[in-house]
Amino acid sequence: MDPQLALMPEVQARRLLGDRCLRTHVVRPFGAWVGVGRLRVINVRATEGGLELLAGYERYDRVDAT
Repeated sequence: MDPQLALMPEVQARRLLGDRCLRTHVVRPFGAWVGVGRLRVINVRATEGGLELLAGYERYDRVDAT
């Protein structure tokens, strides 16, 4: 992974990667949680079809099911 992309906001990373074929995966905890803050790059890896971007939110808050 390019170290410059680590923890970069996902939107900014997509702009830097240009028109490359990109598949994005978002990390989410199991259960009732909501992502809070910016979506940030965790990892980027090359694949046969282009690049895979793994992203996660800055924080996750539990959602009460009451």
